[in-house]
Amino acid sequence: MPPMIHYNPRAMRSPLEDYLQKSLAELKAILIDRERRPPHGLLEALEQDPRRAAQHLAQRLRNQQSRNRAEGQRLRHLLRFERELWADGYALVAGVDEAGMAPLAGPVVAGAVILPRAYRLSGLDDSKKILDESRRAALAVQIKADAVSWSAGWAEVEEIDRFNIYQAGLLAMRRAVEALNSSPDFILVDARRIPDCAIAQRGIIRGDQLSASIAAASIIAKTTRDEHLIELDRVYPGYGLAAHKGYPTPEHLDALRRLGALPIHRRSFRPVREALGLEPIQERLFEG
Repeated sequence: MPPMIHYNPRAMRSPLEDYLQKSLAELKAILIDRERRPPHGLLEALEQDPRRAAQHLAQRLRNQQSRNRAEGQRLRHLLRFERELWADGYALVAGVDEAGMAPLAGPVVAGAVILPRAYRLSGLDDSKKILDESRRAALAVQIKADAVSWSAGWAEVEEIDRFNIYQAGLLAMRRAVEALNSSPDFILVDARRIPDCAIAQRGIIRGDQLSASIAAASIIAKTTRDEHLIELDRVYPGYGLAAHKGYPTPEHLDALRRLGALPIHRRSFRPVREALGLEPIQERLFEG
């Protein structure tokens, strides 16, 4: 007697039929909250459903698909400089950017990142455009996990005061490149060129908005510096460093006037010099 074959009706259903058996709340949890791709035909079925909630869900899914397509196109466009270099034989392309040029306190920090080919990370953008700190931190964690290599380079307050902030930013960039575990074949830099660097490079105006590698580097630089300023806030309470990260906010300027300058304050910057009763420094900060 041949063995009996047991059929599982649920297993024999198509993906569309399986989804149509779910409640609207379940569909929302799967397709909207977890952003799963709906099976073919589901949107049409929801749009033909007489329930208003079903039609509303279909519209949300249409909007989500439109946003995803736009984000995919944006991310592809963000790799145009890298694709050109990969096509020319440059296998390892590093993006470099800095954070912390304007603050009155703390170091300037640069990031350097080598991304895998055709890398796409939803939300990747210039760090200044990502206003949500938790989102920026999550992107930094993902970039570090995915990158071929990443690093951060610093220029301390003493170097900022000695060389000026522009030169200190370039120094931090060079240190970031030198700290990479894999030596890049080409460097893309936000808006400038790194001196004393033998690697081929290109400066791109607004590069943190136009290059995925530079955008990733800007996120590494920003989050690394922010974490450091949060640590400094524990060392120097009362100045609000964890909140303003050393930038010249009204709260920071008020603390500077009331409490005086700290060792981490940049004495070449006018508000700090004014708090110390020093004469302003007359120099061109952006030479070279």
